[in-house]
Amino acid sequence: MGAVAPARHPLARRCYDQRVRQQLLVLCLANPDLDSRVMAWSSYDGTGKTYAMAGDRDEPPYGSVLAAMKDGWRVIQFPALQPPAPGLEHRTGFLRFEYVLERMVDVAAAGSAT
Repeated sequence: MGAVAPARHPLARRCYDQRVRQQLLVLCLANPDLDSRVMAWSSYDGTGKTYAMAGDRDEPPYGSVLAAMKDGWRVIQFPALQPPAPGLEHRTGFLRFEYVLERMVDVAAAGSAT
């Protein structure tokens, strides 16, 4: 059985539909558990309906990656878990547990941005 040609696949048509735009949500968690508390976040809206910048909200849009998944967001990047270098176990630095999520939104649909 052969593979479906990309142009004929329903998801491929949706991805190339000019009415559909991507929204990205970056959630940094306290630990690698998907149900862990969100420590920091950012969002990017390809629909142009909303604009967000660092520090403009006191509360994250979701309490965890799992909560965002339940609302229709898809995880497209997991953090690369790497042990700290010897002697640097207790140093602070970048947020290690960063997950990138996406959802595709029809720009013609009203109230679709989060």
